[in-house]
Amino acid sequence: MHSGFQISCYVIKNSINMNVEVEKILNEIEIIRDVYQKLFRFLPSFSVTDKSVLPYGLKPHTRSVSWLVEQVITQQTKYRKDEMGLDNVDFDMPDTCLHDCEIIKNGTPYYINIKVHNIGGKENKNDIAAVEKLYMQYSANPDYDLIYACFGIRFQDIVIHFDPSYIQLFSPQFMPIYVNPRNDKIQAFYNHQPEYRTRQKFLQLLRDKSTSIKLPK
Repeated sequence: MHSGFQISCYVIKNSINMNVEVEKILNEIEIIRDVYQKLFRFLPSFSVTDKSVLPYGLKPHTRSVSWLVEQVITQQTKYRKDEMGLDNVDFDMPDTCLHDCEIIKNGTPYYINIKVHNIGGKENKNDIAAVEKLYMQYSANPDYDLIYACFGIRFQDIVIHFDPSYIQLFSPQFMPIYVNPRNDKIQAFYNHQPEYRTRQKFLQLLRDKSTSIKLPK
């Protein structure tokens, strides 16, 4: 049986470990926030095509342009890497990859998955990622920390404008864990309150919440 002193030491040690882990991820998020805030200076907006092709403008529909917006952001980040103090940006990822691009700054890689939100619409819960893919990646690679970057956009004729006041950066490790039972994907609002937890606790919650897949321990 543990003595009261042993239990207190265990609790304190776990609390310190969690604080270190949380602080590391929050620092990574702030580094990426600074990168994208610099990008807004170079990329306030872009045209999808010209008026002769879409004479009546572009219908506001986020899903139809999300892949295009992702490509614009990742390619412009790479193109402007020197001006933003980055070593490199790699976006040549397989479709099965959890991240869309890898930003390298001062020798450290940051793994980014880009999302898009139409600020003219309402906030809804969105499918974020498949539980199994997150679980397997986070289990296999203890140094892997995924960062979701959700950009707010608005439509004006054939132009897509970025809203610099809306960029939601978050870690899946700190998301409220709700798993859609129909597709076993984590759902969350892009704009949500983080729930700080350790990686170990995150993996445990994924195992507990997964309904259609038996995840290994």
